[in-house]
Amino acid sequence: MPGCPCPGCGMAGPRLLFLTALALELLGRAGGSQPALRSRGTATACRLDNKESESWGALLSGERLDTWICSLLGSLVVGLSGVFPLLVIPLEMGTMLRSEAGAWRLKQLLSFALGGLLGNVFLHLLPEAWAYTCSASPGGEGQSLQQQQQLGLWVIAGILTFLALEKMFLDSKEEGTSQVSGYLNLLANTIDNFTHGLAVAASFLVSKKIGLLTTMAILLHEIPHEVGDFAILLRAGFDRWSAAKLQLSTALGGLLGAGFAICTQSPKGVEETAAWVLPFTSGGFLYIALVNVLP
Repeated sequence: MPGCPCPGCGMAGPRLLFLTALALELLGRAGGSQPALRSRGTATACRLDNKESESWGALLSGERLDTWICSLLGSLVVGLSGVFPLLVIPLEMGTMLRSEAGAWRLKQLLSFALGGLLGNVFLHLLPEAWAYTCSASPGGEGQSLQQQQQLGLWVIAGILTFLALEKMFLDSKEEGTSQVSGYLNLLANTIDNFTHGLAVAASFLVSKKIGLLTTMAILLHEIPHEVGDFAILLRAGFDRWSAAKLQLSTALGGLLGAGFAICTQSPKGVEETAAWVLPFTSGGFLYIALVNVLP
């Protein structure tokens, strides 16, 4: 162009017109494709909603409803075993244990509680955790070194957690060690009932027969354990009825465990949860038995 100071400026006008037309064309195409994109997004959202409704429908179907009822009833029966000591321990036992004459009887009950806690750890919780980790290993070839280390670390984590909780309660409240040990035992018992709920619901997901057998097996070892827990609460200063109410409150853990197992609807999910909950609970029971009850 004449008078243009920059060379090559004669081509700038056509290039600018070409780029403007290209941009308008692309914008027009994008505007025309927006309804298609919106329709695709709507269809995807509808498919997700349908899948979610189907999953909830399967969760609340007739067959699954029977599993819900049986699992919750089985977990509730296991939780209600906490009131069994009321039928075994005399009415005057709560006040008698605080007297000097009942000191020997208290030692006997606490010895029984110590044996129940240690038996629950070494004969039930740790072997079951070992079985879960072995079944979760590929090919069922047993535990690897890493799985064994994780099992031990969860036991140590349970011990350290209950140690920290006891120190925190003792620092924040002016209460005796026996009172705090009673609350710690209730916490461990709630977590233990959660694992029982997992086992009961997972068994009922397989069949009603296996679910009933699992519930009966848990009851057989849980009733002596509940007597020991009752003795620990009496030592902590609770009367019989308060101890029974607190024992019943731990049954909520079993109901939560049963609900969790059914909602996952996968034995693998239950196994992965039990693989760390069981050794963690074992560490808590070991701490209560050896640090609080035995001394």
